[in-house]
Amino acid sequence: MIRKYFIGSFIITLIGLLGAAGVGWIYTHTLTGLLSALMIASILALLEISLSFDNAIVNAVVLRDMTPVWRHRFLTWGMLIAVFGMRLVFPLLIVMVVASISPWEALKMAAMFPDQYAGLMLKSHTEVSAFGGSFLMMVALKFFYDINKHEHWIPWLEKPAVLMGRINAIEVGITLFFLIIISRTISADHQLTYIYAGITGILIFLAVDGLGNWLEQSGGPTKSAQRASAGLFLYLEVLDASFSFDGVVGAFAITHNLFIIMIGLSIGAFFVRSLTIMFVEQQTLARFLYLEHGAFYAIGALAIIMISDPVLHIPEWFTGVVGAGIIVLAVYWSLKKNPKGLSGTLKSESH
Repeated sequence: MIRKYFIGSFIITLIGLLGAAGVGWIYTHTLTGLLSALMIASILALLEISLSFDNAIVNAVVLRDMTPVWRHRFLTWGMLIAVFGMRLVFPLLIVMVVASISPWEALKMAAMFPDQYAGLMLKSHTEVSAFGGSFLMMVALKFFYDINKHEHWIPWLEKPAVLMGRINAIEVGITLFFLIIISRTISADHQLTYIYAGITGILIFLAVDGLGNWLEQSGGPTKSAQRASAGLFLYLEVLDASFSFDGVVGAFAITHNLFIIMIGLSIGAFFVRSLTIMFVEQQTLARFLYLEHGAFYAIGALAIIMISDPVLHIPEWFTGVVGAGIIVLAVYWSLKKNPKGLSGTLKSESH
């Protein structure tokens, strides 16, 4: 049954909401504050799920090629990294760098001076978006410019892309082009840091992708499979981080309380992991032929939105709607080509 994949996530949701209620009470000592914390945590969880649905699909694509050992590590170790690393350590790290303070001072600021803390977080939004957007754009472009790609959802757009994929490093050139164009529209004070952050995102992608290829080709058949899976694990962790950047920083526009943000986004992250497991075990990608394509189109849209943030800031909820809309269209077109896809899903649920 489909619901079996989400039992753990619902348990985490209950624990998380109780924790959010506790945080609301500690800070306000009022029922209104408690209910407000519950509502904000719920909104952040839904926002995280909507923004990361395509991430779950890409995770499932990569997990298919991982060994069972590394697949389990991603779903356990990776979960700890996603919850504590990206939702707690990452915001603290940003404030540490921006304010040049120690981790303990950053944590005290988050707990005692949340408005000041949120101001420092939002101040770094441009650079964070440039980094995450560049990495995600490289991810999307690599999929569409892959010369070994044969299945096309939108042939008139994707077939020429495959042909252009023969041009070395075309993904790098296109991403740099976007960065340069946007950088020319922002103030001189932020141009250099914006470009540096974007180039760093490109370099991180190239490093992780190159390391994965090297691990896959080194050692014997058994060792190479394990090493390749280790490279894919690293790739997925950086991918998850890139998806999280915009959501984590953008969450401070909803609330300045780091702990409520961590709880709300972590609940969403658990549901994304549940979706990933369901997609793999139910072979969802095999039944819905264009779901993978839709995920990468959604990633490309998110990348453009993040890179363009200094010029045109688009609310996170609208970004989520765009991604969800693309996924829905991909499912619709998949069912047009393979009407049995939905019946297969319903059949598995009945068992």
